[in-house]
Amino acid sequence: MFPSELHNTIKDAKVVAVLVIDDAAHAVPLARALLRGGIGVMELTLRTEAALPALRAIVAEVPDMLAGIGTVLTTDQVDQAQDAGAAFAVSPGLNATVVEHARRKGLPFAPGIMTPSDIERALELGCRTLKFFPSESSGGLKHLASMAAPYLHLGLDFIPLGGLNAMNMADYLRSPLISAIGGSWIAKRHLIDNRDWTAIEANAREARQIADQSNP
Repeated sequence: MFPSELHNTIKDAKVVAVLVIDDAAHAVPLARALLRGGIGVMELTLRTEAALPALRAIVAEVPDMLAGIGTVLTTDQVDQAQDAGAAFAVSPGLNATVVEHARRKGLPFAPGIMTPSDIERALELGCRTLKFFPSESSGGLKHLASMAAPYLHLGLDFIPLGGLNAMNMADYLRSPLISAIGGSWIAKRHLIDNRDWTAIEANAREARQIADQSNP
C-alpha cells in the first residue's frame, strides 16, 4: 500500500521521527529543527488533540518535511488524517477494517505486526511495508529475522519501533529487512513541550550520522 516513490523516500531517509505533540504551535519549529538535523520524515501520533492541527501546519509551512500520522485506530481517523494532508498513516496493530478503509481512500498505510499470523493477514490485505511493534520488548531484530524468514521472497520490509535508540539503531539498519527505523527518542515529549529545538536538532543530527554510517 506504499507507492514506490513514497517507499523509496522513506527507505532513503532511514529514520522516521515519531512524536507526541501537545501544542500545535510547536509543530513548525519542531519540523524545522528536525530538518536542520537531517531528519526529513516524521510521524505525528494521534495521542493528543494537537496532532491533526500540527500536521496541517507542517504541510502548509514546512513542505520539505514528509509528515504522516500514527496511532490510527479507526476509519474516522483515516479520513481525518487524509483530510489533514498526511503523506502516510501507521497503526500499532493490524485492524483489517481500518487497513481496508485506508486502501479504499488511497492513503498509504503500514499496519503494526508482531507475529507470523499478523504478517499473513497484512499480506492478505495487500501490505508490504509493515511496522514491527513493539520491537525490543518482543525480541528485537533476532525475533524479526526468524519470524520474517518464510516471507522474504514476497518483498516485505519493516519499520521497527519501540525501544530503539542511538545505541541500537545501527544494528537494525544494517539488516536488509529494515527500510527505516522509528525514533521516538529524537524529539521526546518533554523536549517539545520545553521548546528545546537545539536538543532536538542535536538528537536528529546524531541519528542522521549513525544512519548514514549503517548502510547494509
